[in-house]
Amino acid sequence: MSARAPVPARRAEDGVFGEFRRRLGSGELGSLPVVLGLILLWAVFEILNSNFLSPRNLSNLSVDIVGTGLIAVGVVFVLLIGEIDLSVGSVSGLAAAAFAVLNVNEGLPEWLALVIAVLLGALIGVVHGFFFARFGVPAFVVTLAGLLAWNGLTLYLLGQSGTINLDDQGLVAKLTSYYFHDIAAAYGLAALGPTAFFLAAYRDRWRRKAAAMPYRPLHEIAVRTGAIAVVAFAAAYVLNRFQGLPLALLIFVVLVALLDVLLRRTPYGRSVYALGGGVEAARRAGVRVAWVRISVLMVSGTMAALGGLFLASRITSVSQPSGSAILLLNALAAAVIGGTSLFGGHGRTWCAVLGILVIESLASGMALLSIPSALQFMITGGVLLAAVVLDSLSRSSQKTRGRA
Repeated sequence: MSARAPVPARRAEDGVFGEFRRRLGSGELGSLPVVLGLILLWAVFEILNSNFLSPRNLSNLSVDIVGTGLIAVGVVFVLLIGEIDLSVGSVSGLAAAAFAVLNVNEGLPEWLALVIAVLLGALIGVVHGFFFARFGVPAFVVTLAGLLAWNGLTLYLLGQSGTINLDDQGLVAKLTSYYFHDIAAAYGLAALGPTAFFLAAYRDRWRRKAAAMPYRPLHEIAVRTGAIAVVAFAAAYVLNRFQGLPLALLIFVVLVALLDVLLRRTPYGRSVYALGGGVEAARRAGVRVAWVRISVLMVSGTMAALGGLFLASRITSVSQPSGSAILLLNALAAAVIGGTSLFGGHGRTWCAVLGILVIESLASGMALLSIPSALQFMITGGVLLAAVVLDSLSRSSQKTRGRA
């Protein structure tokens, strides 16, 4: 029997622009509207205030996105299975309060108090997941109860003073105050990103070609790699013009990349996406539904705890407003604005990065323009509504073509 002929790569005219036309027609633009919107947003703020794109402001922005961004990354995991976690704000505040009490009031070493605080977030996520997966209580209700309970526990831990100040030279404080001043650090990270993307894309191309499946042409991979390299090196150049690469940004990028690999390159990640596509279909495909449900809420709780510690690091204190409802809304908004579907099955960890960039850019730009807080909330709400409408329209378009 003759060997099967390999499937050729797509023609040049069917490359980037052909892919764009196909996605536009099928409602699968992904994060492209967010990227274009972010570029437009930065351009408008720079025109209105020339300090917006200054190295100082962009460097501060790169640190400001980390705390809420980490929480949003955890939210992405829950949204991917078509559920929602309303407790992330309270969990982040509780983790920060637990760290402060253990370290400042009880004298525990910072590293040990930090580990306990993160494990506390993971344990809370497991508790939420257990009631959701084993007793069938909707995740919305379980995490809403958690929102109230963990917020109350936070207030109890903080006591009558309501505020605990952290050591401004301690381990946690340095999470957001330490910078790598050597320019090689920022440029090294900038070079690592495009290189990792190219190797992963080329490996995927090789595997698809060997299996006689459609694969991306090399010129398309090169264009995508080049675009990532331009953005990465531009960011490194700007950061080096101020104080260098922030430690917080390095940790954030590494965690997002690792969790992206977990979602997109492992059997566990495929199980998460499968569950988002439908519970019964996932169960018949052999997915351990209860385990996946518990695990995504555990990831959400862990990332909420980490985010809470970074937020506490930014102001070197923990107080009663820590873990407020505004934090919850910003984290949820970041995940959705970045392109994660509320209906499950669509999204990536990088969606949270794009979303929190939009939210923090709005906050930074409006602060520079001295726009009142009331109007800032209304504008952010409008952006979130636009993102949800776009998600709904995209899903409707995919249903029309039998793709959802």
